[in-house]
Formats: sequence, C-alpha cells, structure tokens
Amino acid sequence: MNSTSATRAPHPRTPDSGAAWTRDEFEAQLRAKGQAYHIHHPFNVKMNSGGCSREQIRGWVANRFYYQINIPLKDAAVLSNCPDRETRRRWVLRILDHDGYGDDEGGIETWARLGDAVGLSRDELWSLEHVVPGVRFAVDAYVNFARRAPWQEAVCSSLTEIFAPQIHKDRLSTWPTYYQWIESSGLSYFRSRISLAQRDVEHGLAVTLDYFRTREQQERALDILQFKLDILWSMLDAIEKAFPV
Repeated sequence: MNSTSATRAPHPRTPDSGAAWTRDEFEAQLRAKGQAYHIHHPFNVKMNSGGCSREQIRGWVANRFYYQINIPLKDAAVLSNCPDRETRRRWVLRILDHDGYGDDEGGIETWARLGDAVGLSRDELWSLEHVVPGVRFAVDAYVNFARRAPWQEAVCSSLTEIFAPQIHKDRLSTWPTYYQWIESSGLSYFRSRISLAQRDVEHGLAVTLDYFRTREQQERALDILQFKLDILWSMLDAIEKAFPV
C-alpha cells in the first residue's frame, strides 16, 4: 500500500447506521481521524527525525507557504457564506492571525521568516517558483471547497487543527537538534500556532457538533474531515516526489 492510499479508506460504517451518535460519540469519531493526519506521512516522519536534506527542508517550506497564504482566502470564503454575526465575529480572528493586524505581524510573515531561516530569499518565496503542481492543485481544491460548500461544512473541514498542536511541538522539539543550521528565531510560527490552534478547535468543534446532528450528517462530517486530511497528505506526497534527496 502506498502512502497516499493509506489515508483514503472510508471510515467504518456500523450496522446501526441509522442511529445518530451522541455528541461525545461523534466527537470521538472525529478525533479518531487523527490516524490519517499527515504527522504520520513518511516525509514528515523523516523530517522530524533529522533525515531531510537542506534542499528538502527548503522545498517543504516553500510549498507549505502556498498553503499559508491561501488560509485567509479560505477563511474569507467561510465568512462570505455565513449569515451568523457571532460566528463571523469569532471566525474573522483567523484571517487576522495569518494576515496580521496592528503590531502583530501575523502567521504569513512568521512563515516568511522561517523561509529566511532556511535560506530562501523573500523574492524566491513570494514568487512561488518552487510550488509544485500537486501542492497547488490540493490547496486550490481546499479553497474552492470552502467557497462552494455550506459554511458549516467548511468549518468542519478545518478540524484537522485538532491534531495540529502535536505536529508543531514535534518540530520545536526535534528541529533545533537535527537542523542546527536553521536559525531558532525562524521557528516562531510553530510556537504561536500551538495556542491558536487550540482556540480555533474549540470553536470549530462546537459548530460541527451542533450542526451535524443526524447519523447521515455525521457521516458526511467524517467524509469532509477525511477530504481535508487527504489534502494535507497529498501535499506531502507531491513534495516528497519533487524533492527526493
């Protein structure tokens, strides 16, 4: 089984598929999807165990940057489809987190500083010249989903953030040892996202648990989350192929 197909198996269906899960059972089903998170992708495992070359690290940073600059577009799409003022008041923070506001430089800038730390010039990073077609296709598919889907479904797709704090902690723990050539100041994005992801999960999970109430809806939510997991996994597939050594 190749690395991509390992994430694409549908979640198990139970015989009593007509009965809705309780709120706790549904949350447990969502969290169980973590087994397909890209923390388990061979490229990520290799990266966090010190096995990547400088070219591979730079290739990953440059390609992941395309994802970073599209996150505000995805979140703006959620806002444009959402008629609920209170949801918009909370969701808009995600755009500000990445684009920055006031004295807060935002996540896109801190990722650009990661690019500086690994030896990518600003022009090189912003030109997107290193972004491979598979990454561009996957990210664009995610943004297009958020534009076209009901806003609650787009919110559900964001729940990969449930699993994100650990992947950031792993990088903070291993990179200073294995990649001493990377300036430590460049790792600030990972530090900032641990608390922000936890905040965002609380809101996104509440929306999902409130909206997807019937068993059919809950199954749909799991499929949506799997779609987002496949997006992240496919990005690493494309990066791994483009930067093999």
